[in-house]
Amino acid sequence: MAEIAVHCTNGVKEVVRELFPVFEQTSGSKLMVTYGATAALVQSIREGAEADVVIVTSEAIAQLAQLGKVVASSRTDLARSFIGVAVPAGTPPPEIGTVQALKTALLAARAVAYSRQGISGIYFPSVLERLGIAEAMRSKTVLTQGVPVGVVLARGEADLGIQQISELLPVSGIVVVGPLPAEVQKVTIFSAGLSTTARAADSTKALMQFLAASFVPDMLKRHGLEAL
Repeated sequence: MAEIAVHCTNGVKEVVRELFPVFEQTSGSKLMVTYGATAALVQSIREGAEADVVIVTSEAIAQLAQLGKVVASSRTDLARSFIGVAVPAGTPPPEIGTVQALKTALLAARAVAYSRQGISGIYFPSVLERLGIAEAMRSKTVLTQGVPVGVVLARGEADLGIQQISELLPVSGIVVVGPLPAEVQKVTIFSAGLSTTARAADSTKALMQFLAASFVPDMLKRHGLEAL
């Protein structure tokens, strides 16, 4: 039985949790999966963590290829992701369809949660700067680390939560209002790459082919992602 070490970003965690058992059953391989924020996964690989297949953002795959950690030609784009806004279940959803509406909703909120790490957490402070409300939001910001933003919302610790829609959807007790307006949205491409030190070459290549064939529109839509 081949063992394949996979480092996978939280942005597609729910998708691969659905798909990986199918691959294991059909291939006979055993997948050992490490989940985390893209930045944390890249750092661990830079520091020597073993990963045969890496699933992170396309930018991170390119970075790892430059470092000689991933085979550049193996990059396989899988899905497109959007940052969204959520509220606790039972809360009237605010209007966020325009930049001005989003600004109004943020200023009206008692507290707004987003993560310290991850794509959305790194990006969202720049949205606040663009809206001209970074200082006004400072005292009502709830930064999460190691806990999904949706969980903080469900516990009533914030009125609004900002995170990848694919990471908000699985959390019970919250409602996803929708994506950030296009003018301040950050579209992320998630990609897979083959490690330059990958073991069990046939099995890891089979996994890459399986991922490319399995990230289909209907399945992605269920998990808050979009096909390329």
